[in-house]
Amino acid sequence: MTDHAASVAASVDEGALVNLAREAVRIPSVTPDETAFAEWVRDRLGKGGWNEVSLLEVEPGRPNVHAYAGDSDGGGRSLVLAGHLDTVHADDWTQEWAGTDRADPFRAHVIDGEIWARGVTDQKGGICTIIEAVRAVSRAGYRLAGSLTGLFVCDEESGQPGSGLSVGMRAAMRDLVGGGGKAPDFAVYTEPTTGAIYTAQMGFLIADISLAGRSAYFGTPELGVDALAAGHALLSALWSYNDTLGAGDAHPLLGKRFLLVTRVASGGNIAVPGKFQLSLIQKLLPGDDLDAAALALREITESISEQFEVTGDVVFSAPRDHPVGGTPDEVPANHPAVTELAAAIQRTTGRPPRIEGAPYWSEKPLLRAAGIPGVYFAAGDIATCHTPFERLPIDQFVSVTRTLAYFIAAWCGIEEATEKEEP
Repeated sequence: MTDHAASVAASVDEGALVNLAREAVRIPSVTPDETAFAEWVRDRLGKGGWNEVSLLEVEPGRPNVHAYAGDSDGGGRSLVLAGHLDTVHADDWTQEWAGTDRADPFRAHVIDGEIWARGVTDQKGGICTIIEAVRAVSRAGYRLAGSLTGLFVCDEESGQPGSGLSVGMRAAMRDLVGGGGKAPDFAVYTEPTTGAIYTAQMGFLIADISLAGRSAYFGTPELGVDALAAGHALLSALWSYNDTLGAGDAHPLLGKRFLLVTRVASGGNIAVPGKFQLSLIQKLLPGDDLDAAALALREITESISEQFEVTGDVVFSAPRDHPVGGTPDEVPANHPAVTELAAAIQRTTGRPPRIEGAPYWSEKPLLRAAGIPGVYFAAGDIATCHTPFERLPIDQFVSVTRTLAYFIAAWCGIEEATEKEEP
């Protein structure tokens, strides 16, 4: 198998891969406008390696793309390859590069061996890695013995009104395993990892807390209830709680828990502030309970409300796979698929694999809840994503695609095909 998988990896076409990525980013797909890019993905998948490709609307104007390859009865293991179709907006990019040759966020300039564009790393590069890796199987003269599912979903990114609720991945899981069928053995979600294997990811919750007092003219403050004073106490209580979180045990891949206040608003006219509002995000580690974390924030808010005689309200504004946020997740580093992927890295790069943790939340927990363990694995650095400096190193991009092609062949198994696809 090793020699066969190596021939698949060697069949990755660097020029075709780069062209795919540059084509992909030239089709804007800012949430919730994913349709044009979804159609492009469907068409590209239909040109190599897949038995069946379909575009499924999960909400009006919101499509997923599903693809299937291999043989579910062929004796090999099953695999899901997943990615999201949408990107964040490009306003920051346009402002940063106004008046320069990089002003167009969808131009896909190649600069010093890197592709610069909105969405090239998060995560159109990952989707193109999947497309080219599966094509390489056919190009090398093989077909898959096991089954392969491709899921390309809408609505992963947050930030646009009414978006970021994972409606695409929720629908994909219902379609894939909702009928009681056997869950695939493993998944690779192509969020950027710089070529490391991310076996663990943090969980999170986002809370919007408001305190309502009573406004009054500044000359008669005794007639009011100062919500800003209550808010000051609330901030102090939350920062003290953050110290408690940070004092707990760190995760070997993800570090420590924390709470970060991200927005504060209060005051206005020359009067006693009648309202105070803040937003925060809290990081959770594998094994943490989101319900318990939400309860702790409610109790802190209730205590301050009683002390200052204000009305407190806590709203969790970013439900993902949980009503108050996103759950953490971890797959053991000795899982057979992780071991196989690590071996693929060693075989295709000659370097030892890196097992790391994701400093972000994405949709792998939705797969895990459906019985599909998995990892994140792709080229690119998350630190440049959502910034005007998003870029994808081409050497790393090609290397990761060869590794994924090798892993697909080794994990699913391959056999000689009757027809060989030309580059």
